[in-house]
Amino acid sequence: MPTHDQVKSALHQVIDPELNGNIVDLGMVKDIQISGEDVTVNLALTVMGCPLKNYLKEQIHAALFSIEDVENVTVNFTAMTPPERQALKDRLSSAIQINHIGRLVAVMSGKGGVGKSSTTALLAVALRRQGYEVGILDADVTGPSIPKLFGITGPVRSGPLGIFPVETRSGIKVISTNLMVKEEDAALIWRGPVMSGTVRQFWKDVLWGRLDYLLVDLPPGTSDITLTAMEAFPLSGVILLSTPQGLSSLIVRKTVNMSKSLEIPILGIVENMSYFIAPDTGKRYDIFGPSNTTAIAETAAAPILAYLPIDPLMAELGDAGAIEDYTHPAYTELAAAFAAAVPPIEPAPAAPWVK
Repeated sequence: MPTHDQVKSALHQVIDPELNGNIVDLGMVKDIQISGEDVTVNLALTVMGCPLKNYLKEQIHAALFSIEDVENVTVNFTAMTPPERQALKDRLSSAIQINHIGRLVAVMSGKGGVGKSSTTALLAVALRRQGYEVGILDADVTGPSIPKLFGITGPVRSGPLGIFPVETRSGIKVISTNLMVKEEDAALIWRGPVMSGTVRQFWKDVLWGRLDYLLVDLPPGTSDITLTAMEAFPLSGVILLSTPQGLSSLIVRKTVNMSKSLEIPILGIVENMSYFIAPDTGKRYDIFGPSNTTAIAETAAAPILAYLPIDPLMAELGDAGAIEDYTHPAYTELAAAFAAAVPPIEPAPAAPWVK
C-alpha cells in the first residue's frame, strides 16, 4: 500500500508548464485519497476549461504509477474559486517579478509605407543572431503585419498571470492583434480608446519574461496609439525611420518634434529604401533621389544608424513569412549600431514559469 508521503513526493514531480511550478506547491492538489492500491487525486485547475487538463492527468498517472504498490489512479478535476485564483496570482507575483526587460525601444515614422514593420522585424532578427533575447510588440493595431512577416499565427495562450506571446522560429517573442483573430484579414473596426487600451494591455498583461530588447512597432503618424505608447510605456527611446525623399523627411520631422515635446530620447535615424543595387551589373541607383536624412539627424541631434537598401528578395521572403531567412550586411551593421547606441541593460532573471 503506498503512503501519503510517497504519493505527495511523486506529485511534486508534476509541473504545470504554464506556471512552471509543481502542482503541490502551486496549491492545485486539494486532496489525496488512498485505498489499498488505489489512489485518487483531487486537482483544482485555474479554470475548468484549462487546455492542459489532459496533459496534467497524464503526468499525474505517470508519476503515481512509478510507485511500486499503485495499481489504479483516479484524477478528479475542480476549478479554483476566484479568491483562490487571485491568491495564487498574488503569491507568485509577489515572490518574483514576471517580466525583466532591459531596453524598451519604439520604432516610429510620421509616414506610412516606409517599411517600418519590415525594418523592425529585420532589426529584431539581426539582434537575435547576435545572441540577444528580443521581443516585438506590434502596436499597429489596425494594420498589423509583424505576424505575416514571420509566418506565425494565433491563437495566443493565456494563463492566470497573463498572456503568452507567440515565438518565431528563432525565438523572437511577438504579440499582435493579428494573433488574436480567427482570420488574419479580419478588419478591426475599433475606436481610438479601444485601440489604446489594447496596446496598454500588450505591455501590462503579456508575459514577456527576460528580454534584452523589446521593440515596439508603432503605427505611422502621431495618433492616439503613438501618444499612448510614448506616455504610458517606460521607453528607453525611439528610432525614427525615414526614406530619402523630401516629403518623407518633412513628415518625419513632425515625429522629431513630438518626441522632443514628450522628452523621449531619439536614439537614432534609419533611412530605408536608400538605394538599389542592380543584380546584373552591381551598379547603385538612388531611386528616390538624394538623401535628406542628414538634415533630420541634425534636427534630432541623433546619429544615423543605417542606410538600408531596396531588395526584392526581402519583400519576397516577407510575403512568404520567412523574414528570418533574409540576410544582408546592412542589417547586421544596423544591429551593431543600434546596440552601440542603446547598450543592453542586463535584466534580472525572469520568473521561472516564464521563459
